[in-house]
Amino acid sequence: MANTSSAKKATRKIARRAAVNKNRRSRVRSYVRKVEEALSAGDKAAAVEAFKAAEPELMRAATKGVVHKNTASRKVSRLAQRVKTLSA
Repeated sequence: MANTSSAKKATRKIARRAAVNKNRRSRVRSYVRKVEEALSAGDKAAAVEAFKAAEPELMRAATKGVVHKNTASRKVSRLAQRVKTLSA
């Protein structure tokens, strides 16, 4: 348990940030899942639209520090590759 007032404040701040990060991570997963579902259904148009929505969300998460920049880039790259092969 925190003893000093500054430590108590720090725990409050950490809890707030954790909640925000959890929300952002959840949003990213939802967008990626929509792309995955469109890919598995074989729906090219839906996959392209979902990917266009998911890419900025992933990169936003990277800039906010929720995921590492390289992780976001890797996920975007792999999704783009799968969308491209579906349209080919």
